Amino acid sequence: MKLLDTGIIYPIADSPWVSSIYCVPKKSGITIVTNENDELVPTRTITGWQVCIDYRKLNEETAKDHFPLPFMDQMLERLTGNKYFCFLDGFSGYLQIPIDPNDQEKTTFTCLFRTYAYRRMPFGLCNAPAAFQRCMLAIFHDMIEDSVEVFMDDFSVFGNFFDTWLNNLDKMLQHCKDAHLVLN
Repeated sequence: MKLLDTGIIYPIADSPWVSSIYCVPKKSGITIVTNENDELVPTRTITGWQVCIDYRKLNEETAKDHFPLPFMDQMLERLTGNKYFCFLDGFSGYLQIPIDPNDQEKTTFTCLFRTYAYRRMPFGLCNAPAAFQRCMLAIFHDMIEDSVEVFMDDFSVFGNFFDTWLNNLDKMLQHCKDAHLVLN
């Protein structure tokens, strides 16, 4: 019910774009277990389940957005030489981006006795990374590569001097506030 209350999804009667959902194990952390040969082996532990929507059919029909995504090595290179860093994480990254009302029906998925569609961009859409990166570059246009790096929903704020870094962080947080972008 929480998703309905926040306006992320809404019930929809039917759609030619209905996708199925699947529950998959959510793996987090590593624990050491003993195998059948009495050897200690690192193993990922299942900490719960997450719902995934199978958008393969929709993604096949979607015109691909070839907006360039950043390369991690280039971003790290720009951070080199700076003394102060702050790493921030966007809260439910993609879900903060509204979907055009004319396209919402395409995100329809089915689960126990009902179908729903998204008002906000879910994970699994082939163009979600490009759309999100484009939005982030628009929000932080005057800071990218100078004092902020954005990779998906992860943000790095940096500076060579403490006061500079603090000013960069303040400016970045003000941009987030102005854009209604929520961080963890």
